[in-house]
Amino acid sequence: MDKNLQSPLSPLSFDALYRRLYHRAFCFTQSYIHDALIAEDLASEALIKLWEQIGSECPVACPEALLVTILKNKALDYLKHEAIKENAFKELRTSDELQMRISLLEACDPQDIFVTEIHEIVQDTLTRFPEQTRLIFTMSQFGNKSNKEIAGMLGLSVKSIEYHITKVLKALRITLRDYLPLFICILYTFIKKS
Repeated sequence: MDKNLQSPLSPLSFDALYRRLYHRAFCFTQSYIHDALIAEDLASEALIKLWEQIGSECPVACPEALLVTILKNKALDYLKHEAIKENAFKELRTSDELQMRISLLEACDPQDIFVTEIHEIVQDTLTRFPEQTRLIFTMSQFGNKSNKEIAGMLGLSVKSIEYHITKVLKALRITLRDYLPLFICILYTFIKKS
C-alpha cells in the first residue's frame, strides 16, 4: 500500500517522525508521569506504535491525535500499575510492621522487664536492716512461712514478727514506689509458685 495515501506524515522516515513529535510526546507524558526516564521510554514506545500504525493497512487520518491516545493509554497503564504496586507495598509494610509490633508485645513479659532491677533494689533495701529483720522478712515473703510459724521458729511474739515485716514493707514502698504495682504482681507470682 502506498504510504502517501495513509497519512500526512507517511512520507517521513521514522527519524523525521521522531524528531518532529518526540518533544511534544515527552512533555505530554512527563506532565502525568513525573519521572523523566519513564516518560522518555513511554514517548519512544508510543512513537514506535504510531509508526507501526502509519505503516499498517489502516489509514491514519490524524497521527497527532492517535499519538496522544497512545500516550494517554500507556501513561494510564503505567500509573495504574504503580498504584497497584504502591498499595501492595504499603499493605506489606503495614502488615509487616503490625506483625512485628504484635510479636514484640506478645513476647513482652512485664515480670522480665524490671525483675533484675527490682531484685537489686529489694536486696539493697534489705541490707539496711539488721540480720534478724532480714531473716524474718525473707522467711515471710520468700519462704512462704506464716507469722505464727516464724514466731515459733525464732522464739518471738507474732506482734514482733509483724513489726519487723512492716518496717521492711514501709522501706520497700519508698524504694520501689515506681515499681510497686509490678513488685506486688511479681511477689504474688513468686509466692504462688513457692
